[in-house]
Amino acid sequence: MSKLKRENPEFAIFISDMLPILYEDEHIIAVNKPAGIFVHPTHLDAKAGPSVMDIVRDHCGHYVFAAHRLDRKTTGVLLFAKNQEVHSLLNKEFENRAVHKKYLAILRGFVNDEILIDYPLANTKNKMQEAVTKLQCLSRAEIDLPHGQFPTSRYSFATLTPLTGRMHQLRRHMAHIRHPILGDRPYGCNKQNRLLLENFGLQDLMLHASYLAFTHPATKKFIEIFCPVHDEFGRMLGLLGFHTSDTMDLNLET
Repeated sequence: MSKLKRENPEFAIFISDMLPILYEDEHIIAVNKPAGIFVHPTHLDAKAGPSVMDIVRDHCGHYVFAAHRLDRKTTGVLLFAKNQEVHSLLNKEFENRAVHKKYLAILRGFVNDEILIDYPLANTKNKMQEAVTKLQCLSRAEIDLPHGQFPTSRYSFATLTPLTGRMHQLRRHMAHIRHPILGDRPYGCNKQNRLLLENFGLQDLMLHASYLAFTHPATKKFIEIFCPVHDEFGRMLGLLGFHTSDTMDLNLET
């Protein structure tokens, strides 16, 4: 397979039927991760199948290094280094918060236009760590779907920008402000998840890593990678009443 060096996902090629390449050169490769697949090989689920790392490694013909992580349920742009030196340089960029990330999310309820969430989160050792997320509401929608005592259901379509990198930060922060991400388990609303499952068949997490920007560790050029949403995310936007004009350009940085 020929190598490509393109930021525009319209021209992406596929490693497999489910894993399109968003960007590739001799040093790095970025792919659009689907839901339900682990980033790294794992023994947590015997039926999990190959990880993203397995598939990318086979494509490249050698070991690759994940520059960051995405939850199994989260879709979107995932970056790999093709050698240890580049991996180390990328790690420094992430540690210095020089990498810019944006996510798209569908949330329960109507959120404010902009929210800065500065709420510390406990790590796996129960140590509190600084955690900051910026939320920007793109659109709101209301549909005739009764929920509890309410005759309708309300939703918000938003961009989430993590200014720190804590485990499950976006999911935990949205739960904290009482606007959980649709399809989220265990941080989401069980009643809302059940409602959407029964009425629309929603089982996926409505969280998508849509944008990644950084300085290329080898060429020193500024790289921007835009990542289109998967079909299920687009399907839910339509079913929940978000207009085409609100969602037609989901690849642009906001």
